[in-house]
Amino acid sequence: MGKFEIKTDKAGKFRFNLKAGNGQVILSSQGYTTKAACENGVESVKKHSQDDGNFERLTAKDGSPYFNLKASNGQVIGNSEMYSSVSAMENGVASVKKNAPDASVEEVSE
Repeated sequence: MGKFEIKTDKAGKFRFNLKAGNGQVILSSQGYTTKAACENGVESVKKHSQDDGNFERLTAKDGSPYFNLKASNGQVIGNSEMYSSVSAMENGVASVKKNAPDASVEEVSE
């Protein structure tokens, strides 16, 4: 079962990572100024991850596929790692869809 981990970065911003059951990070957030805003981001991922149309599939300059998850207002709420292939990226999208809705949320310290 997946989980969201909320932590504070060196700049004092709150960030979350969605981890799959195997502990691999499958989605990362931007920095939020407050913990409440970060928690809202987590809820937004849970909600928007079930609509395939919210996943923006992209290719980096070096040719690596990756994806962003967008809210209904078009704002990016999470982004993936770089993948080695399109099929690996699609597995990442599927993993977010599977893990996000029921993922627990925990705060971790660096």
